[in-house]
Amino acid sequence: MTIYIIGIMIIASIALIVYSLWPKAGEDDIAAIKRRISGRSGAPDDASLIRKQARETVTNKMVKKVADKAMRPVMPKNAAEMSKLRIKLSNAGFRQDNAATMFLASKTVVAVGTALIAALYAWSKGDALGTTAGLVMFWGAAGFMAPNVWLKMASQKRAEKVRNGVPDSLDLMVISVEAGLALDAAVQRVGDEMRTVHPILAEEFQIVMLESQMGVPRAEALSNLADRTGVAEIRSFVAIVNQAEKFGTSISRALRIQADTLRVKRRQRAEERAQKTTVKLMLPLILFIFPAILVVLGGPAALKMIETMKNTPGLL
Repeated sequence: MTIYIIGIMIIASIALIVYSLWPKAGEDDIAAIKRRISGRSGAPDDASLIRKQARETVTNKMVKKVADKAMRPVMPKNAAEMSKLRIKLSNAGFRQDNAATMFLASKTVVAVGTALIAALYAWSKGDALGTTAGLVMFWGAAGFMAPNVWLKMASQKRAEKVRNGVPDSLDLMVISVEAGLALDAAVQRVGDEMRTVHPILAEEFQIVMLESQMGVPRAEALSNLADRTGVAEIRSFVAIVNQAEKFGTSISRALRIQADTLRVKRRQRAEERAQKTTVKLMLPLILFIFPAILVVLGGPAALKMIETMKNTPGLL
């Protein structure tokens, strides 16, 4: 029972860390819509707002203290490694100020938690000291690497969504530029129109516009876009826009060619996945479907043969 309680507490702590890292975009708008539907005013009253801020402040301070202590054993050695970690977190969609701190703290918490569970499990079974030490080291290392695996999977999933939305966004950008809009206005239009279809890519384009409005040069803002997404198609788009501005060529024509190329690549990726389906179906067919078919088709015949052999003298 003690092992189960400790395991539940560790899982709850990991869930809280993941929840704190998860993007919170759109919560204020949803709360305002719910208040308007219920007939209340557009903004919460001062008392509830003060209580909410007080609870969030206390919780954030407690989480920050625990995270600061937990991240010290795995703190990056220099600023370059911390910058690489922030880029990886940004590729997964986590751009909060405390994202790196919470991620590093999660590595320590998960490693210690899995090692503790392994030690308690080995102790409950009465294993030898060497076996217990091996289990603790193995599961501790696995828990230490688990956040890295999760971050990589989250980055790949987000990159796939961004990659699928690039051709459609470029098509709309080409139409906007050919209609007479400047490139900045076309990027803003793409960010507004693609919000429901490709929300992640639309948000990235909106960030580009915000950086441009704050005085960041367009080339630098687009370079930041490529770094945040980590997608090769976005880097190609940025390179094409920069070269078109540098040499004075037509941006709309370059974007149209790029959109056609990316659309062909997207169709080829879909065809490749369709071709892989046959190979991936072999394992479940062999393990689950073929044995059932064999039992259904050969079972009655086998039973009939056994009965015949028993009734025929001299065969058994």
